[in-house]
Amino acid sequence: MTHLPFIAASYALGVLVPVGFGIAAFLRMGRARRRLAAIDPRAQRGGLA
Repeated sequence: MTHLPFIAASYALGVLVPVGFGIAAFLRMGRARRRLAAIDPRAQRGGLA
């Protein structure tokens, strides 16, 4: 029995999990910016970027 499938799976998880976390953080940041723009009057003047 070869260990290649387990090794390949561990490398795949080692790449996919951080990429997934990065995508989730990017999406959360976009939602947070939109929520802030909705409640902060300074965002309407262009004071925040």
